[in-house]
Amino acid sequence: MAEFLLLFRRGDVATMQQSPEAMQAHMQKWMQWMGGLQQEGKFVSGQPLTQAGKQITGNKKVVTDGPFMEGKEYVCGYLMIKATDLNEATELSKGCPILEFDDGKVEVREIQEIKM
Repeated sequence: MAEFLLLFRRGDVATMQQSPEAMQAHMQKWMQWMGGLQQEGKFVSGQPLTQAGKQITGNKKVVTDGPFMEGKEYVCGYLMIKATDLNEATELSKGCPILEFDDGKVEVREIQEIKM
């Protein structure tokens, strides 16, 4: 089985500031989805990301604040899963609760194995 990185992207920060009840219900959906992946032996790891960060650019290593919230979307979390191929990883990603939001996106990327 190959490993895949699922990057979760959102653009509208306001919709993330839901009522505590709505947030709790949404988080329960995440736990159910990830729990299902774990029961199938597909879950590797994953965490949400904070909004704070830094970006280092180019050979001069210029450091700027980031990610930039004025952008149309930002990475808000990730998950690593196991799947037989990109098609299976894509199908597994369709259950992600972030897709309940109009601007929610899941980017599916296979992790390339480097032999040392």
